[in-house]
Amino acid sequence: MNPCIYYHPEAYTTGGPKLMGRHAAGESFLKGFLLHARSDEFWLQVQKLDHARHFHATASSLRCRQPVKAVNAKNLAALAEPGLVYHPGPGIGEHAWQRAVHGHAAWSLCGITHTTSSAGAMDSLAQLITAPVQPWDAVICTSTAVKTHVERLLQAQVDHLAQRLGATRLVLPQLPVIPLGIHTQDFAFGAQDRAQARRALGVDENALVVLFMGRLSFHAKAHPLAMYQALQEAAEAVQASGRQVVLVECGWHANEFIANAYAAAAQQACPAVRVVTLDGRDAGQRRTAWAGADVFCSLSDNIQETFGIVPIEAMAAGLPVVVSDWDGYRDTVRDGVDGFRIPTVMPQAGLGTDLAWRHAVEIDTYDMYCGHTCMMVAVEVQATAQAGIRLFDSPDLRRRMGEAGRQRARETYDWAAIIPRYEALWAGQDEMRRSLGATLPPRLAHPWPARMDPFHAFAVYPTRHLTPQTMLTLAEPSVQAAQERVRRWRKLAMVDFARDVLPTEAETAALLDLGDGGPRPAAQWVAWAPPERQAPLLRGLAWLVKLGALAVVPEAPPGAET
Repeated sequence: MNPCIYYHPEAYTTGGPKLMGRHAAGESFLKGFLLHARSDEFWLQVQKLDHARHFHATASSLRCRQPVKAVNAKNLAALAEPGLVYHPGPGIGEHAWQRAVHGHAAWSLCGITHTTSSAGAMDSLAQLITAPVQPWDAVICTSTAVKTHVERLLQAQVDHLAQRLGATRLVLPQLPVIPLGIHTQDFAFGAQDRAQARRALGVDENALVVLFMGRLSFHAKAHPLAMYQALQEAAEAVQASGRQVVLVECGWHANEFIANAYAAAAQQACPAVRVVTLDGRDAGQRRTAWAGADVFCSLSDNIQETFGIVPIEAMAAGLPVVVSDWDGYRDTVRDGVDGFRIPTVMPQAGLGTDLAWRHAVEIDTYDMYCGHTCMMVAVEVQATAQAGIRLFDSPDLRRRMGEAGRQRARETYDWAAIIPRYEALWAGQDEMRRSLGATLPPRLAHPWPARMDPFHAFAVYPTRHLTPQTMLTLAEPSVQAAQERVRRWRKLAMVDFARDVLPTEAETAALLDLGDGGPRPAAQWVAWAPPERQAPLLRGLAWLVKLGALAVVPEAPPGAET
């Protein structure tokens, strides 16, 4: 099959003003899809045609020559041909409403989770319960941890609706677990790369370089204090051998306050460790960090994290990893094989309702909500230190764990392995849609209740309605005069603004040409048109009445002679 990608450049590039994990994931996915998908043509759903040209340029840069077909809001029904649309986020509910107008089985929808702790993400997930999603739709969860969170969120919404409305029948999308992928060849570094990187870092071969890669945000990514304390203990343990411990923090601080906070904490918590800060937004500095490191460390303790791509990148680079036993890290890092997973602890359920409330009523921003929560999550410092000491003391252990991780990254997390899992999911969705779609109940007259036909929703407003039986007649002395009136008024900005929903000039002329025949029912005024245009033209007759070209023939009062 040829799935359709919902494409907005912002979701698939790291070149924007605010770099987040979802941007990196989107850019990596797009390259993986273009290189490894078995599509003979690329379908896009876009807001602007310029976005399709942006996609085409990206595809061309990778020497992908498949034709590109774009769909926008004006021809949304064309999505039935590819049969599935992939969205780079979890909010497929709003797209299910748009699909409802064309039939719930017209195509399948597939979304994906990134951060699920924000108000917007949680709201979009909760809305799946009441949106017209179908069993042939899916939201990919990137880890088993995030799938459990999504299930708990949905269950809470179900409980609310059951209590309030007595709801018992639910239709939910699939929640498959498929990890994010990487391009493992981007992290293949040789001895020359390592030597060059070590020179750039100003370290000799005896130094022990520990790398943290990612946003440098203590409140919204990974609080560094546990890492600092553990590295201090590990540095003291190896001091007798004369080896220096160097921490490379490759990322970016959002502002000077955060940068100063990091510097002050490192100075106090790990004075025996030399700290080097590199700009993680710069590809060259990222390469230096990856190529020059001996050990990777990321002690994520934040609910903002759901998968965590950097441990996989570290594994692809052949680095042993020391990570927290937290969220998606638990899926990707095999404790004792690829590195070490460090135990974490957080308060039991029921002790954080005030944190959720403060965020809900906007006492706290989202960043403060994440930050307050992470302050109650602990990563075991002693276990981290011991993991570091073991790796520092054994080059052979570093090598064995690094090679195990490299092999796992190539076999399991390269896009060459992940894209076929997407395609298998999409094929299954398509098969289910085709087999079960025919069993749906009849389509409702108003499939999107909050976006009803205004002439139905506000039907009580007018004196009367224009129906196929409404008698209309020419309001001008001649057809020529009526056509001249319309031509004149049509030039006005206050009329021309609606041209997309009005009869064309040719259709208007054809309608008014019938005026010589005297009064007739509205249905006869439009009978000449193709069937698909008769309803829009029937509506357009009211517009011609508005302009004074036609007039409604008054109904005879009851009992009057005819």
